[in-house]
Amino acid sequence: MSIHPFRIARLPEIVFGAGSLVQTAELASRFGRRLMLVTGSGSIESLTQWPALLDSLREHGFEWVQVRIVTEPSPERIDEIVSSHHDQAFDMVIGIGGGSVLDAAKAIAGLLPHGNSVMDHLEGVGPELPYQGPALPYIAIPTTAGTGSEATKNAVLSRQGPDGFKKSFRDDQLVPRIAIVDPDLLASCPPALIAANGMDALTQLLESYVSLRANPFTDALAMDGLKQVRDCLLPWYRGEDSGGACRAGMAYAALLSGITLAQTGLGSVHGLASPIGAFHPVPHGVVCGTLVARATAMNITAMQEREPHNPALKKYAEAGRLLCQCSVVDDETARQALVARLEDWTLALNLQRLSEYGIGEDDLEPIIRHCRGSSMKTNPIVLTDDEIRRILLARL
Repeated sequence: MSIHPFRIARLPEIVFGAGSLVQTAELASRFGRRLMLVTGSGSIESLTQWPALLDSLREHGFEWVQVRIVTEPSPERIDEIVSSHHDQAFDMVIGIGGGSVLDAAKAIAGLLPHGNSVMDHLEGVGPELPYQGPALPYIAIPTTAGTGSEATKNAVLSRQGPDGFKKSFRDDQLVPRIAIVDPDLLASCPPALIAANGMDALTQLLESYVSLRANPFTDALAMDGLKQVRDCLLPWYRGEDSGGACRAGMAYAALLSGITLAQTGLGSVHGLASPIGAFHPVPHGVVCGTLVARATAMNITAMQEREPHNPALKKYAEAGRLLCQCSVVDDETARQALVARLEDWTLALNLQRLSEYGIGEDDLEPIIRHCRGSSMKTNPIVLTDDEIRRILLARL
């Protein structure tokens, strides 16, 4: 079988493994000694590794300013940080936290040398000026297993409300120079966070696998990531991970999901996640977890009706065989098993319906109207507004 041409965009240097946080100061020393440290609310200080990290930075002669991202980052918060610190000389940015922190740190690293507003570059709003760079060197250290932001060029920023949006500042220069993925940092994640982030990673892997821009390289990574989710997500969620193997597996799966989405784009779930998250206070991982089964089923149905030779149908069958460990079944049975497995996980992980966040039928039209951004463009089939509405109705 011939392999069609493909391109792999820039990736960070990846340092993976339990205890790898101790390498932070040594790795950061390549870039200088003056850094901005971007963290979350206050929970970062409760990590047992936090005092040792700060001691190591001091021992290596670092000076730093710490800024906090306490909610999903907004353009206003990024601009506030940049304008307050633009006149200071920083050599690098280190972001340590969940996806919101890593995205914010990514945007800050891009804008600190220049001092302009992130609205200048945010896709879909404002003037969309090309980003010229350079960005400050950026080290990303995730403390959750979900977004894969440590491996992408996207800084996702949100403004909530009736006129809200969730859009990306993206450029290859924003890719972290180094991603330090230490599964030990995930040890204190509560079950609800494990569930939402885990289903985000799963959705990113599955949508990358069937994306219009998928290729053999990303396919191999996506399937390996899906295998880790299959084996690790539910045991970790249930507290059955005494040795840490499952959180390491999910940290690896999330990393792979970031690598694959950065190369291939995503699909209908993430297309819907943007307006849902912009207009309503629904956590991103909850949106992914609650919609992925119904969106997958709708993609399959639409392709069977309109594009029966679409190669994504075969891929959905392969994903079903992998997640359900049923290698000998026919394609149609494997696809049905995939949807059933996703529905089972949605229930087992207690992913809330959209109505639990106040979303009703009257709220669907603005979501549908604003869902056709970059993620929807790589969905394996173009869904009609009615099909998108049926996905949402199924999870109200």
